[in-house]
Amino acid sequence: MGRLFVLTLEGHVYSCKYCKTHLALADDILSTSFHCRHGKAYLFDNVVNVTDGEKEERIMITGLHTVVDIFCVSCGSVVGWKYESAYDEGQKEGKFILERFKILGPDGSNYPRAHEDFLIAQEAEIGGSDVDDD
Repeated sequence: MGRLFVLTLEGHVYSCKYCKTHLALADDILSTSFHCRHGKAYLFDNVVNVTDGEKEERIMITGLHTVVDIFCVSCGSVVGWKYESAYDEGQKEGKFILERFKILGPDGSNYPRAHEDFLIAQEAEIGGSDVDDD
């Protein structure tokens, strides 16, 4: 098989939620307003420790794009995709999407857990439960 070469990043790092392999720096985020099947996704300028899948054309919200899935080099999990070409605009070409559900944030948080904590905090601020206080 061969030796696995994995880069270790320094700073605020996003990593694979399954094996904690470093994938990207928070400084390389271009946008946090993307969405995928599992919820939020972030657009990155640079990602490391991934391998590319096969090219395929996908119809997305913004139109037709040629993309490749990207896999963590350590555990093989799909962590997002890379834009090979975008027919409606060229801004995304060569950029990476990491699905927030499949990665850990710089603070080690998992997206569903952080989202759940946010909802609990929001409910507490509202004073919230569905139980009547008769």
